[in-house]
Amino acid sequence: CASDAPSLCRPAIELRAEAASILATLTQAMIGPEPAGQAAPNTVCTRLARAWRRPAAEDLLRRALVLMADHELNASTFATRVAVSTGASLAAGVLAGFTTLTGPLHGGASAEFAQLIAAARQHGADEAVANWLASGRPLPAFGHKLYAEGDPRARALLKLLPELQPHAALAAAAEAQAGELPNIDFALTALATAHELPDDAPFILFALGRCVGWLAHALEQVQAQRPIRPRARYVGPIAGTC
Repeated sequence: CASDAPSLCRPAIELRAEAASILATLTQAMIGPEPAGQAAPNTVCTRLARAWRRPAAEDLLRRALVLMADHELNASTFATRVAVSTGASLAAGVLAGFTTLTGPLHGGASAEFAQLIAAARQHGADEAVANWLASGRPLPAFGHKLYAEGDPRARALLKLLPELQPHAALAAAAEAQAGELPNIDFALTALATAHELPDDAPFILFALGRCVGWLAHALEQVQAQRPIRPRARYVGPIAGTC
């Protein structure tokens, strides 16, 4: 990223071409290069289906990527926009978004959900959810502050998948004990389980799908030509009052 050209004051057509190259680079970094002598397909879903040897899942992978592409001003997208607002390169903006995505309260939730699934297989879904809630940690793959009635992205994907266990039992336990419904992290994990994809497939789908959104936001932010500079408001004790 340090050697990439700044995004500021560059032709839009040049930035769009660079954005496509960045997506291709991230895809290769996450799933590996194409076999020698084999041309890379034009679509990310085809590359994933080929790399994971799941041609029958290609359309589901496409749908998942589309569902993940954008979600308003989420944490990783905001990080991307802040980075690019300084004139940093598009690649730097994507790196800012990617590192933010890894947090367990964002795209990293699927890794924690895998732990909850393992606990459910060992102790049963009700006990697994109860123990997790008792630890004080947020329940991974359930609930979303924007969707009190459930994540519509999860519903769109889950209706295309078979019912799985212990996933379904966990969903029932989470609703009964915490009043929370499955979110998109749950659905991506269910997709990966149903089609026997690699363990990191949910995160890869999240990251590659959202990368398109990061780049779109970055291209828009470049046009502002001014940094995003929020102000802080002090909320601590006032001097002399303690």
